[in-house]
Amino acid sequence: MKLPLYIAWRYLKSKKSHNVINIISGISVAGVTIGTMALIVVLSVFNGFESLVISLFNSFDPPIKVSPAKGKTFDSKTYPWEKISGIQGVKAQTAVIEEKALLRYGKAQFLVTLKGVDSTYTTWTGLDSMITAGSLMLEFNGQPFAVVGQGVAYYLGVNPDDYESFIEAYAPRRTGKIGANPDQAFNRIDIRPSGIFSVQQDFDTKYVIVPLSFSRELFDYTTEVTSVEIALSQAEGFEVSQDKIKQALGPEYVVKNRFEQQETLYRIMHSEKWAIFLILSFILIIATFNVIGSLSMLILDKKKDIAILHSLGADNRLIKRIFLTEGILVSLSGAMAGLFLGALICVIQQQFGLVKINAEGGSFLIDSYPVLMQLPDFIFVFLTVSLIGLLAAWIPVRNLGKIDSRVAAMHSR
Repeated sequence: MKLPLYIAWRYLKSKKSHNVINIISGISVAGVTIGTMALIVVLSVFNGFESLVISLFNSFDPPIKVSPAKGKTFDSKTYPWEKISGIQGVKAQTAVIEEKALLRYGKAQFLVTLKGVDSTYTTWTGLDSMITAGSLMLEFNGQPFAVVGQGVAYYLGVNPDDYESFIEAYAPRRTGKIGANPDQAFNRIDIRPSGIFSVQQDFDTKYVIVPLSFSRELFDYTTEVTSVEIALSQAEGFEVSQDKIKQALGPEYVVKNRFEQQETLYRIMHSEKWAIFLILSFILIIATFNVIGSLSMLILDKKKDIAILHSLGADNRLIKRIFLTEGILVSLSGAMAGLFLGALICVIQQQFGLVKINAEGGSFLIDSYPVLMQLPDFIFVFLTVSLIGLLAAWIPVRNLGKIDSRVAAMHSR
């Protein structure tokens, strides 16, 4: 193995008899370098966006969400609160009621999902870091307050600093007869806004957080809840805690972690990432055609060397290994250079944020493309480029036996 590698390395570094071969060889290395670099940069940017989206959703979605396997609600009195709290890793449990409600603020009105939570919610949620105006306050001196999504606040024109204006919440009555007056078919309760949060558009235009007691009064609930959100500590792995909670609750409840709560979103993000990877891999395959061309010309350029090696006793297998190794070295040199340049670009973007998302100032969350490098991506890209390079080197080398026979015949004359 040392002899083919040694000769291939000399061929890679030495000048060829025809300058065009040197140019094509340089283009081959540059093409593989640029393709590899693009793969690393694009995958790292996708990782950055995925990490950003996950962090945003994690500030709103609970680590574990328990909902009924059948129906919409379950009785909180039958839920085993003490049993679940005794599981290692469980930090807090929050009773939740989620229902649709019509909100009115001044002359504007908007249909939202009212999320009622108990007093434990503010002790573990990450929503406090997403408050853009006001504060995360749900009760004060026995009075209920609402924390409104930024999209809802926009449509209603909510101002948390306006202490004289209230939000009017309407919900259909669950019991009672509907009279001649349509207003009798609805419950109405006023609540003052205390803050505005901004997580992600789907949440911002949908949710309003209120105290659990407010939701029960508005929706005519007594002890029912729609779900229980469970906060976990780092004392034990999330998967282990989830399995223990499932075993404790039994088949009557559905227990989902954060990824399962947003399963469709995460699947789409992964699908987009690997779809882009496949597209760039096809571009890389096209770039490796230069490797095929340069290696084919190199074989023709080294006809005399092939004849000399034959006269020294080298067989066709050794000759093929030499030029196959030459093609692999071209691909690997481009791959290593591409990995280095890709990592360098990602580090520069992480430190300085040179490539902006919006040249006029960016969004309220980030103003430059997020980048997150992951070791599995580097390994996978290196293996992909190596495989493509091996196939590109094999194509011209497979016909080397015919060239060898012609060269041997010429040499014998």
